[in-house]
Amino acid sequence: MAVTSPYALTAGTPSPFSERGPGGEATRPRRLRQLGSTIGLVVLVATSLPAQTVQLTVQPAPVAGPVISKHIYGHFAEHLGRCVYDGFWVDPALNVPKQGRIRMDIVEALRKIKVANLRWPGGCFADAYHWRDGVGPAAQRPRTINTWWGNAVEDNSFGTHEFLELCQLLGAEPYLAANVGSGTVQEMANWMEYLNSNADTPLTQQRRQNGHPAPYGVTMWGIGNESWGCGGNMTPDYYADVYKRYATFAHNYPGSPPLKRIVSGANGDDPNWTETCMKKIPLNMMWGLTLHQYTLPTGSWSGSKGPATGFGEAEYFNTMRNCLRMEPIVAKHAAIMDKYDPKKQVALLVDEWGVWTDVEPGTNPGFLYQQNSLRDALVAGTTLNIFNNHCDRVRGANLAQAVNVLQALILTDKERMLLTPTYHVFDLYQVHQDAQWLPLQFSSPEYAMGSEKIPALNASASRDKAGAVHISLVNLNPNQPLTLETTLPGVKWNAVTGRILTSAKVSDYNTFDRPDNVKLASFRGAKKRGEQLVVTLPPKSVVVLELTSTSKTSS
Repeated sequence: MAVTSPYALTAGTPSPFSERGPGGEATRPRRLRQLGSTIGLVVLVATSLPAQTVQLTVQPAPVAGPVISKHIYGHFAEHLGRCVYDGFWVDPALNVPKQGRIRMDIVEALRKIKVANLRWPGGCFADAYHWRDGVGPAAQRPRTINTWWGNAVEDNSFGTHEFLELCQLLGAEPYLAANVGSGTVQEMANWMEYLNSNADTPLTQQRRQNGHPAPYGVTMWGIGNESWGCGGNMTPDYYADVYKRYATFAHNYPGSPPLKRIVSGANGDDPNWTETCMKKIPLNMMWGLTLHQYTLPTGSWSGSKGPATGFGEAEYFNTMRNCLRMEPIVAKHAAIMDKYDPKKQVALLVDEWGVWTDVEPGTNPGFLYQQNSLRDALVAGTTLNIFNNHCDRVRGANLAQAVNVLQALILTDKERMLLTPTYHVFDLYQVHQDAQWLPLQFSSPEYAMGSEKIPALNASASRDKAGAVHISLVNLNPNQPLTLETTLPGVKWNAVTGRILTSAKVSDYNTFDRPDNVKLASFRGAKKRGEQLVVTLPPKSVVVLELTSTSKTSS
């Protein structure tokens, strides 16, 4: 069958999953399906063509509309596996660029994508961590056992000062998790005084002796972590009372900015936890409330979660279906918050999210080391689009985790380092940070697997302070391209550029021998035709377009 798109699969073309499959799904007609209000796009779908055509309209931004907070683009560094030790913090003898023991090639890579905040020390580790173990001369710090993650010996050489130096090097705001599970109110209050007070007290004198005369002014504080689970197995009613007690002693100090007190929120689709916290905790006692939601390929915490590589199309489809659950889960928690906080004063922070697979064969199961494929990048692009489109309530998020753990941005092997496909998505999407959200609405063509169907297309859009419009587009269908014919009322533009992330197979990934197997490329599938933007979106791809107005018209 003749096709109009250069990206379409035709008979005999290798499937993205198999060297011999013809990709028959590419020619199956799709039924038009109406979705909710995700992006200000109005879509009509011609279902009879292998390359489906979408009529798409990007609406002007509303007056005083929401901004996509840069903190949606936050990350997570737990004392888990090789994220901190042998990741950010390396052996002094390792032959890599370092500042002290901080690995600078990692720092430079993360600075490039403008990491907005970094969450530390956990995770489950946070509710077993005692901050005094990690300050003072390194030789005098105690050795402890990390009972949560592989019973590794924790030498506490990476502590509060080292973490805050890392954040300074990254240009990231620190996000600390206080120990509620095994700690005390006094321990948390002392940590805050140690970091934020400029008064002449024994704690501030100790900070000065440890090399930092001025207060750090740390504002983002999580009061516990997963208090429904590893943080204490609490009920929501009990935790709400505990939170209020801890938050009462979380003081502001003159000269430091006000604290952003953050409630340890729900596990995935648990509306009762959010309902209870919003009902029992006064709004003026919390800046934010968290949500943890992971994508498991099999959808099950018991048994295998699914492999990180070597999967087929059925496993890919299931992963993307499970990823898309983030949309209704976020919407459900946001609606509960709206009941008690109609002015949207309290931020929803999805401060743990990402793909969680089985560990790589032969690695410590407690270290959660997994590979990272194009499938993970498609999950990342889709999830960030969901967060962008809920930016009126979602004002923070943290991918789990930054280096060598779960859906990592960066993997290391001694001196070698590679950037994962997920890293490249954050590189693409950094243009949305602190940009004005453009509301959209669209109907997506469907990607079918057996009797199940999911939306093939998701997207988000924003306008930055310089007036450039950015549109991020994800085609989840691994077999079929989409053609977008777009009008943009109220947008002045005459030039379009873009970048794309895709590969031959959704299971492709980068290795230390082939670190550029999956990488960004210039995108030449968008052009101006009259007043329309016409885009050919390849299968299994993430594309970000930039529309600008220049003195010279381009076509």
